[in-house]
Amino acid sequence: SKSSSRFISAFTAKVTAPDRISNDDEMMKTGFTLSVLAALSGGASAFTPAPTQTAWGVTKTALHADAVKAEMNLDEDFDDVNLVRILGLDRIKKIQRRHKRELNDRIRNFEVVQDADGEWIEATPEQTAEMKAAAGVSAPAAEESAGGKEPLKIIIAGAPASGKGTQCEVIKEKYGVVHLSTGDMLRAAVAEGTEVGKQAKDFMDAGKLVPDEVIIGVVKDRLEQSDCKSCGWLLDGFPRTPAQAEALASAGVSADCFLFLNVPDDMLVDRVCGRRTDPVTGKIYHMTFSPPDDEEVLARLEQRSDDTEEKVKVRLEQFHANVDAVKGNYVEIGVEIDGSKKPGEVTEVIAAALEAK
Repeated sequence: SKSSSRFISAFTAKVTAPDRISNDDEMMKTGFTLSVLAALSGGASAFTPAPTQTAWGVTKTALHADAVKAEMNLDEDFDDVNLVRILGLDRIKKIQRRHKRELNDRIRNFEVVQDADGEWIEATPEQTAEMKAAAGVSAPAAEESAGGKEPLKIIIAGAPASGKGTQCEVIKEKYGVVHLSTGDMLRAAVAEGTEVGKQAKDFMDAGKLVPDEVIIGVVKDRLEQSDCKSCGWLLDGFPRTPAQAEALASAGVSADCFLFLNVPDDMLVDRVCGRRTDPVTGKIYHMTFSPPDDEEVLARLEQRSDDTEEKVKVRLEQFHANVDAVKGNYVEIGVEIDGSKKPGEVTEVIAAALEAK
């Protein structure tokens, strides 16, 4: 805000004021500097002081007037503020990565367009419809509606690194359904430091599945949104437990097809331990099967804290303890697929199963 910028700029100007400022001004500058440093250590509220807040008996208004008197221009845009020193480099990088992920999600969902200056702005409903039509996203849903069919409702399940992510991208593009990954939602909450994100991080770092109560309400609410109702949906890795499956049924949520990708554990361990993520684009690579060609991308790849052999084995044990019971809730619509085959072969089997629905 402007008030925040003026506040920090006044501080910057005071500590770099020219020698012609009087001794009284110099004393006031020293007192003000100490108070600002104390406020900064107290949290972000230091950036939004109340209009009548005083620093060592001097009001903010008086400080502003003194700055003008000293012929100093107050910075309105944080140009002279070292945000890295104030917030820390790691925190700024996290903010940048979160912004990049959110923008990429909005681009993929046709929610933003670029203006004449190349800036991303909110797309109008008409622009969104045009972009979806050009990409062929809405065509399958339209064909199904014309034929009197409801949009597809799909659940895909499988252990970590079973290939769900690859197949979800294909299904989303081909059938126009809304891809819903609880993992993405929870990792976003962890990055933002929300209360539920902190709870999820503790379990994820320990290599354990996130408890039902943390995520079940999020999924229910999401399925009620208009895009899921009109385009259909693809639940990626949910439900994971019998309680979650029962909760979905109690909420009146039913699927047309339950896809299960079956992959041997030793192959899953190899896949997980070699997995790396690009923090800029969010794209996942594998150091053995699909490493990046770009050296710059290779240098910035990161490994998730739970993508180690020890932790993935814990996750697999918990997965196997629940998966049979989950599959039992979807016997009539279940399709088991050999996920150890090549991605293209798996895609063909999935397409045949969905076309039959």
